[in-house]
Amino acid sequence: MEQLDKMLRLFSNTHGVSGYESNVRQLLEEKLKPYSDEIRTDKLGNLIAIRKRGGPSVMIAAHMDEIGLMCKYVDEKGFVYFVKLGGWFDQTLHSQRVILHTEKGDIYGVIGAKPPHAMKEEEKKKPVNAEDMFIDIGAKDEKDAQDLGVIPGVTVTLDRQYTSLANNRVTGKCFDDRAGIVMMIEAMRLIHERNIDATVFAVGTVQEEVGLKGARTSAFGLDPDVSLVSEVTVSGDHPGIEKKHSTIELSKGPAITILDAGGRGLIATENVVKWLKETAKEFDIQIQLDVAEGGTTDATAIHLTKCGIPSSVISIPSRYIHSPVEVIDLEDLQKGAELLARAVETVSKHF
Repeated sequence: MEQLDKMLRLFSNTHGVSGYESNVRQLLEEKLKPYSDEIRTDKLGNLIAIRKRGGPSVMIAAHMDEIGLMCKYVDEKGFVYFVKLGGWFDQTLHSQRVILHTEKGDIYGVIGAKPPHAMKEEEKKKPVNAEDMFIDIGAKDEKDAQDLGVIPGVTVTLDRQYTSLANNRVTGKCFDDRAGIVMMIEAMRLIHERNIDATVFAVGTVQEEVGLKGARTSAFGLDPDVSLVSEVTVSGDHPGIEKKHSTIELSKGPAITILDAGGRGLIATENVVKWLKETAKEFDIQIQLDVAEGGTTDATAIHLTKCGIPSSVISIPSRYIHSPVEVIDLEDLQKGAELLARAVETVSKHF
């Protein structure tokens, strides 16, 4: 548990928005190298670690990118306007402190907007949209901001550090999908130590948050026999969510996706679901079954690649996904890694 905590802290505090995953990729390569026979980076930027042992080939995919922002332009007073990279709920951005990753180094800023003191009563009743926000880096004017390295195309992440909560629960940004990355690494460690006889492609995908792009190209190149995506899923065990919206809870084990986005994304391959459920039962791993109306994962792209790749998702329940304060249980993470590893161990019985 301590090692998972340290690893998730490291990955959560590493920045990498969609299309700019190099820092995460470098760290992931370092962590996967001891458990891999070959590691390469493809043309789009996906990291592919291969463990060759014959038998059925299993692709385990976890996306490296996090949702973030990108600088669009700087006005004459030095205020920075931005576009969103990925699915933000605008209200979570208001009043956040951010890091701008310039070629000259990281600088800090805050997201500002018109203060309530200057609003009319009707304005106060409406949410503030991201397009009405800006980043204040303390610049005196446009030239000052440019001299600091702030120009169009500079990426921005939230300045939020990983923190421990009670009962093995932790909070931080980008657990979607750094928790999935850590789960994949831990699974690869277990597969290596147990000398499991299967060929495994551990793939850190790029640009999931903006269209599942890396999953599509990497799966096409690898064409595995079966694929499992290592992810997080919406936990419905806090105020504001009813059971009919999500039955998934923290501390009750990883979730196996049966269906997401109401079937518009992934309808998990029946045999894959059976394989995962039987494996969980055989090794006494507590699981949950996830039938979701919203949200997709890399599995949506993977399962439609070439002639079709049997796929499902093993997810860790997470509260407040796509916010700076996501919350997971490290015990769920540990059990998810165990399920991934045991699934690879039993894959030849099913494929």
